[in-house]
Amino acid sequence: MIVLCLAALTATAAALFLPQDANSPKRSERLGYAGDAACVSCHQKESESYFHTAHHFTSRQASRDSVLGSFKPDANVLTIIPSNNPAGQPALQFIMTKKDGSYYESATTGWSGNTATRTEPIDVVTGSGVRGTTYLYWQGDHLFELPISYWTNGHRWINSPGYVDGTADFSRPINPGCLECHASYVEPLSQDPSTNEYDRASLVTGITCERCHGPGLEHIARQKAGAAAGASQGILNPAHFSRDRQVDLCALCHNGTQRQSLAPAFTYIPGQPLSQYFRPLASATSDHPDVHGNQVGLLERSRCYLASSKMTCSTCHNVHAPEKQAVAYSTRCLTCHQWQSCPVSKKLGQAITKDCIDCHMPVEPTNVIVSDTADKEVRARMRNHWIKVYPEISDAYLKRTLAAHHQPAARSQ
Repeated sequence: MIVLCLAALTATAAALFLPQDANSPKRSERLGYAGDAACVSCHQKESESYFHTAHHFTSRQASRDSVLGSFKPDANVLTIIPSNNPAGQPALQFIMTKKDGSYYESATTGWSGNTATRTEPIDVVTGSGVRGTTYLYWQGDHLFELPISYWTNGHRWINSPGYVDGTADFSRPINPGCLECHASYVEPLSQDPSTNEYDRASLVTGITCERCHGPGLEHIARQKAGAAAGASQGILNPAHFSRDRQVDLCALCHNGTQRQSLAPAFTYIPGQPLSQYFRPLASATSDHPDVHGNQVGLLERSRCYLASSKMTCSTCHNVHAPEKQAVAYSTRCLTCHQWQSCPVSKKLGQAITKDCIDCHMPVEPTNVIVSDTADKEVRARMRNHWIKVYPEISDAYLKRTLAAHHQPAARSQ
């Protein structure tokens, strides 16, 4: 049961009415960077495809396209504690609204005739929407997370992951480390790594071309000047990096959270060893690491990766194109593996060639993205990139498939 005492209500009501900072944003430019629009004229095919990827959409300014969820009456309401609850607790309800092209989250808490309400705008959207989106708001130059997120599975509003159920907390700061993997740049106004104060005009949302290729102004200038073939192009091409440096580029954001920063956010240079920027930390779950954001760490444990001198993330993924359905990646497995060598093939034959991924890279729940909402748990599920044999998964797949064809099952291993 959620317990929300009067003292908590008093603290919440005080937080609802913190004074607002009306300072105007300051304008800044990042030297050497041209922006995605400058890439399109020469790289139209790659650009048009990339602009539809989850990487590109991992953060956006709030708009009709980026703010998901229903704003229709009733569907825009999330009730955490009903007003008629038997314990006599103060009610807590969130309402999501839109007005004149802007979007807002409001929290109302208290008893009938004695309530407090706080409303904040949805300014920045994080998350591509594949699993959901979380919203941020500016208070002057300070950036905070909003208490309610949107969950795609079920098309519903939920408490933002990690928030305490039964509270209306508008005070969670967004530090540079949070933004480093959800945006391409923002300029902090403090050297404190925990700051949430920024030059808000400097925010570059999404993962842009230059996040992987480096600043592009010099490249553009050389191309306009007619740079000769074979001469330095003034741009970084990850395809020319060593395998370790290619994987490092992905590991910047896909290698888990168990690490210590050695340099400020947004200072990593593609092609440099990631070990210069982060130090890995020991994890209590090292035998079975969490699947959230740890694709590289899990891949590096795989026999496929260890046995290859060339395998990288790009062996399967085309970063310039939207992700495919899992079945499409089985063809990558079959460039090295013979389907006949899989024990399950003895029962199912060539049909298994469509399901390499679901058996050997199963989808698992994460302990990192968890929302407790009105006494109900919402937990994200992500694909495990530790490629190996999972006997229980294989057996379940075999039984499920044979049952669909009314055949007796036997252990696959």
